[in-house]
Amino acid sequence: MIRFIRKHARIFKLLFVALLTAIIWILPTESFGIEGLTTLQQRIIAIFVFAATMWILEAVPAWTTSLCIIVLMLLTVSNSGITFLISDIPKEELISYKTIMATFADQTVMLFLGGFILALVASKSGVDITLARAMLRPFGTRPATVLFGFLLVTAIFSMFVSNTATAAMMLTFLTPVLKSLPPDEKGRTALALAIPIGANIGGLGTPIGTPPNGIALGYLNNSEGLNMGIGFDDWMFIMTPLVLVILIFAWLLLKHLYGFKAEKVQLKIIGGAKKGWRTTVIYATLAVTILLWVFEKQTGINSYVVALIPVGVFALTRIIKSKDLKDIDWAVLWMVAGGFALGVGMDKTGLAKTLVAAIPFTDWPVLLVIVGSGIICWILSTFISNSAAAALMVPILAAVGKGMGPLLDPYGGIGTLLIGIAMSASFAMALPISTPPNAIAYSTGLIKSSQMCIVGVIVGVFALTIGYITLVIIGRLGFF
Repeated sequence: MIRFIRKHARIFKLLFVALLTAIIWILPTESFGIEGLTTLQQRIIAIFVFAATMWILEAVPAWTTSLCIIVLMLLTVSNSGITFLISDIPKEELISYKTIMATFADQTVMLFLGGFILALVASKSGVDITLARAMLRPFGTRPATVLFGFLLVTAIFSMFVSNTATAAMMLTFLTPVLKSLPPDEKGRTALALAIPIGANIGGLGTPIGTPPNGIALGYLNNSEGLNMGIGFDDWMFIMTPLVLVILIFAWLLLKHLYGFKAEKVQLKIIGGAKKGWRTTVIYATLAVTILLWVFEKQTGINSYVVALIPVGVFALTRIIKSKDLKDIDWAVLWMVAGGFALGVGMDKTGLAKTLVAAIPFTDWPVLLVIVGSGIICWILSTFISNSAAAALMVPILAAVGKGMGPLLDPYGGIGTLLIGIAMSASFAMALPISTPPNAIAYSTGLIKSSQMCIVGVIVGVFALTIGYITLVIIGRLGFF
């Protein structure tokens, strides 16, 4: 019986999700105990529960769930939905199908697309290997400095390249180093743990570093919503120093727990960029794009427009061709779009306002809402994708933040609330299943799950503490 259940676990999960969603869908609106709840709002609640349970149970890949969110909304709550489902609902209450479809062409999705193209071209050309070699060279052969070098370089790459690709690349460089060390060398564990820590923490450094950043920024900068105008440079100004502080803490922790016996560590990185005009174009485009992102306020070109510059340059010069587009991480783009679609549903149907009115958030201690939501996201992200956790929590917290209004001002405003969610998602790295870099590092066999858990929890708690202190200080100074 147990074998049968395990064999058909995916089917049982899907049936459970379908049943739960159907029950919430058909319940009388009065049973929710929310005053003024409409049929349309109830359907959005059902779709939200569908998304949450699908992401948590992982019955299908996360991006598939996001795609289903958009399709379900188009069919059941849009002005182009199935006739018998929308015939009894006033047309003015229905969401425009164009608005729902536009979530996949959201400016934040375009920002990630540009980042993915840059990463794809750097990897395809070998430019990433050349850059990694150049960046690791200054750290010499002393074990402690090499360890910090791997943490720092992994983090820097993760700011612009997916943390999964970064972890895979850096572990490739690390393999010959590990082979040169004796089997009883504790430092092997420190080096192996440095990769996922650097990749997870480094992603926080830029808006394109990890999907939760983009999801939070999408809500903060939405011209129809908060319209806070937080730029690429603003984000880096706050997050890059924070990333560095957390990396230094992680370095000291790893040195303390897994100190090296060896006196020397030799780095051998094979391969690199080929010579030629294409490589020159790649380096130039990479440099110009990053500079335009960093100096967004000075140039007046926003980061979303800048993100499409490398796409145009590489397509025009035939550095990327149509066959290369299949290598873009479309799953992440759908993941982000699904999160935005949930937000559109909550906002356009009025569900967000209804929930905020029904739940007395304004009566709760403000710090409980801010820090409590971050801790919930951190715990949730430990077990499910950090993108899914952010996609679930950001729309709700955006509505809560609007409802709380001036009460958040002493703690940095709504920026602290939403950026805190993105930040908390990145700090969840206690288990091999928490993030792809963790899984990749664990697969080396050099790390026990207990070791990963101890280091992940300690780094996570420190990062959450210093992170929220930073956000509150920066917010109170009026930076966002």
